[in-house]
Amino acid sequence: MRKFVCRFRAGVLGALAFGLLAQPAAAQRTALFEESVAAEWKEAEVPFPAYPSSADLIPLDVRSSTRTQFFIDPRSLSLADDGVVRYSLVARGAGGAENVSFEGIRCATAERKLYALGRGGEWVPSRNDSWQWVADNALNRQHAVLAKEYFCPPGSARPSLVEILDLLRKDAGVR
Repeated sequence: MRKFVCRFRAGVLGALAFGLLAQPAAAQRTALFEESVAAEWKEAEVPFPAYPSSADLIPLDVRSSTRTQFFIDPRSLSLADDGVVRYSLVARGAGGAENVSFEGIRCATAERKLYALGRGGEWVPSRNDSWQWVADNALNRQHAVLAKEYFCPPGSARPSLVEILDLLRKDAGVR
């Protein structure tokens, strides 16, 4: 009888554990005391913005010793219902070369995505449309600064579009 009870308990516990692990990720709770499960995330359809104009760009200080200058196009900045902040970024090298990109940062997962690159005043869709971690290193410092200081400040609610633009302009000394 004792053998049966031990096997029964092991079977029940195994089935219970399997049932919990077998749930799809979207059906699992995201916090210990959360009442309901989080809905499955779905990315919004993304139209490309108008190509950036040099006259509208806001300088971005990446707090690094790089000679590359970064700029945000305020007309392209958007906050979507999917939780992604999208923007056009212009990177200007010391020699005058310019790279233009349309990107997004997802605050909930600290990830970024490249949607398009600028070529000859037009957008060319990116071949790599996967989400990448926002890395705080010298090579990608601009993404970390945007995420931490403007779009997704730690310990606070996500700012509104107006608040982000005001902060970008204030930090750049632009009105």
